[in-house]
Amino acid sequence: MRVEADLQLTLLGRAALGALLGLAIGLEREYRGKAAGERTFALLAFAAAGFTAVGELLLGPEGTSRVIQGVVTGVGFLGAGLIFRRQPTDIHGLTTAAGAWAATAVGTMVGMGAYLAAALAGAAVVIILELDAIPVLRKMRERAEAAASEPKNEDS
Repeated sequence: MRVEADLQLTLLGRAALGALLGLAIGLEREYRGKAAGERTFALLAFAAAGFTAVGELLLGPEGTSRVIQGVVTGVGFLGAGLIFRRQPTDIHGLTTAAGAWAATAVGTMVGMGAYLAAALAGAAVVIILELDAIPVLRKMRERAEAAASEPKNEDS
């Protein structure tokens, strides 16, 4: 199968745009000092956009469906590796794993050619990740965490 140059450039362009949007999401994680940062998120969105674009432009609807299923499954396994559980109430990496999944969804949108939706979704992901910077919301989370970590009184 010979793929014309203009189609190859479209594939590369979609993957590059996916990487750019993933990079924007990853910058937030990097800023927060998380292990998975801008490069990880850029690569996730790049790969999702590239695989999805190949499915959409070269394989047809059934192929695209299979590609997206594979991307979702693969990033799910990757996300599981980002989550660490030290004790039943001490879980780390859940937000980063969810962010990775969201970056992959943004990349998938780009791969399908839904550029506006992808850009808006990428912005929404960054906003959601930054909600903790709002003092009222941060205080609510801290109170909930403190209440969850208090020892339970069995006599109550």
